[in-house]
Amino acid sequence: MPLAEPTGRYLSFHEREELALLRARGFGVRAIARELDRDPGTISRELRRNAATRSGKVEYRATVAQWKAQTAARRPKAAKLATNPRLQEYVQARLAGQLHRPDGTLAPGPATTWKGLNKPHRGDRRWATAWSPQQIARRLVVDFPDDEDMRISHEAIYQALYIQGRGALKRELVACLRTGRALRKPRERARNRPQGHVTADVVLSERPAEAEDRAVPGHWEGDLVIGLNRSAIGTVVERTSRYTLLVHLPRLEGYGTVPPVKNGPPLGGYGAIAMKDALQATMAVMPAELLRSLTWDRGKELSAHAQFKIDTGIAVYFADPRSPWQRGTNENTNGLLRQYFPKGTDLSRWSAEDLLAVQSAINSRPCKVLAWRTPAEVLDKQLRSLQRAGVATTR
Repeated sequence: MPLAEPTGRYLSFHEREELALLRARGFGVRAIARELDRDPGTISRELRRNAATRSGKVEYRATVAQWKAQTAARRPKAAKLATNPRLQEYVQARLAGQLHRPDGTLAPGPATTWKGLNKPHRGDRRWATAWSPQQIARRLVVDFPDDEDMRISHEAIYQALYIQGRGALKRELVACLRTGRALRKPRERARNRPQGHVTADVVLSERPAEAEDRAVPGHWEGDLVIGLNRSAIGTVVERTSRYTLLVHLPRLEGYGTVPPVKNGPPLGGYGAIAMKDALQATMAVMPAELLRSLTWDRGKELSAHAQFKIDTGIAVYFADPRSPWQRGTNENTNGLLRQYFPKGTDLSRWSAEDLLAVQSAINSRPCKVLAWRTPAEVLDKQLRSLQRAGVATTR
C-alpha cells in the first residue's frame, strides 16, 4: 500500500515516524503532542488504535500504524451486522422477535402489512419484542462481557434499518421501532424550520437575549388551554414576575347552529382574528413598558401575529416544534390552571368575570421561585419601579 500523504486532519507518515522515535525514547503522550503540535487525545488514540501487536507485545511502528490507518479509512465499509451473523441474529431477535404466551405458544398479535409509510394513525401495529437500538447495544455488553465481536452502536443499528444497501436488516423492520417512522427525521433538521405562519424572523432564536435570563420584565409566554367541544382559554404569563393573564375566548354567534363554511371564520372562539382581538384587549391593561415580547406555541391560532405586532407593538416569537420547555413558565401555569379547568370539560361555560376570579387566585399564590412572594406583589413592585423611573426622567 502506498504511504500517501493524508489531509492535515490526520497524522501523516512523517508524523508517525516522529511519534515512533519519541515513543522509543520514552516520551509521554503530552510531551509527544507538544513536539508534534497535536492534541494529546489525537496521540493517545493513535497509540491505542494503530500499534503493532504481532510480536506479542504492543509496540508502535510507523509503517504498521500507517497501514492500519489507511485500511480503516477505506470506503465503502461492509456493515458490521452483514459480516457477523451471530450479532445480526441477536439484534434482529430483540428488535423484531415474536411474543410468546406464558404456555410458550406464539402470540402473533394483529394482522398487519407494512406499506413503507409511518405507523398507522389509530391502527394496529405489528407485535414484536421491540427493544430499542440503544437497549440492544447496551445489553450486548451485559450478555457478552468478554466478547468484543458482540458489540455494535445504536447508530449502526439505525443505519442498518434506514439506509438501503447496508444489507443487514430488512427495511420493513422499522415498523418494530417505537416511533414506527419509515424515514429518519433528524431533530435539528426540523428545528427552527419556517413553516406556514411561522417565518424565519419570528422563531425563538431571534428573540432578544434579554428575555432569556428574566432580568428585564415585560417578556411573556402564551398558549391555549383546550377543553371539550373546541372550547379554549388563552393564557399569558410574564417571565419575571410569573403574573398570569387569562384570555376569554367565547364562541362566536352561530356556533353549533350554522353549518361550517369552507375557509370561513372558525366559530369556536379562537380563530386567528378572534384570538388576535381577544389577546390584544387582554394585554392592553398592562403598561407599555411591560409589553416587550410574547413567545407562543406553534399553534395557528396566532397566525395573525404580524397584525398583532403592528397594533400593539409587542414582538411575537414562536417556540420550536415539540419543545414545551422553551415556554416552561407558561406550561407550569397551565398545569396549575387545570385545577380550575380540568381536561375533558367545556371551558366555554365560564364568563370573563369567572376567568378574572381564577386569575386573581393564581396571582395571589406565593411562589417558591419568587422567595414566597406572590406574582401580584412582584408585578406591583415592577410597576412602582417604572413609575419612579418615569418621574426621574421628567425632572
